[in-house]
Amino acid sequence: MAAKKGAVVMTGFVVFAGALLMVIGLVNVFEGFVALFSDERLVMTPTKLVLVDVTGWGWFLLIFGLLLMAVGGGLLVAQTWARITAILLVCLHAVVQVLWLGAYPVWSLLMIALDTIVLFALTARWHDVRDKLGGADQTPWSKDEEAELSAAEQRRPPL
Repeated sequence: MAAKKGAVVMTGFVVFAGALLMVIGLVNVFEGFVALFSDERLVMTPTKLVLVDVTGWGWFLLIFGLLLMAVGGGLLVAQTWARITAILLVCLHAVVQVLWLGAYPVWSLLMIALDTIVLFALTARWHDVRDKLGGADQTPWSKDEEAELSAAEQRRPPL
């Protein structure tokens, strides 16, 4: 019974991680559009005036955000490719946030904390989660399994 409850909790964590990746991706897409549409920044330092073009950074944020959203969607249907890709992308996202720590300390620490939660959800007990969520690449019930199911379970689609 305790193992089933643990699997349900971890399934909730993975659904949370997928939804959170989609939200973080959407924020990155929004930031990418802002960087693309107002792509020149003026920076004044005590000794010089610097004009910075952030078009490249805007494209990076836009593409990275779309990738995060796609991987988040893949996690919601328990795809293994999405889990592996999400782990790589979240690690990259955390490293980028460490680089931004001096400029935006509160935002960077928040993002690093969320990335850590997502990494935990993606690395702890994936097998239990996959069985509970049921990936899209799993086959439906066989005839033998269908015969063993009760009438109520037969009306419910396989996970």
